[in-house]
Amino acid sequence: MSLEERAKATAKNVEGKVQEAAGNVTGDPKDKAEGQAKQAESEVRHSVEDVKDNVKKTIE
Repeated sequence: MSLEERAKATAKNVEGKVQEAAGNVTGDPKDKAEGQAKQAESEVRHSVEDVKDNVKKTIE
């Protein structure tokens, strides 16, 4: 498990939530969509780290 990669994914998720909220407040659909995309990217990154962890456990 790479704590650094998980931290980056968490930061991307927070960034996405903030951007989505800003889009909601300002009524900017582009900001809202970009924020949601960043959150989805974060979920993928977390899933990749989970797979890495599972493979590592299997090998050990």
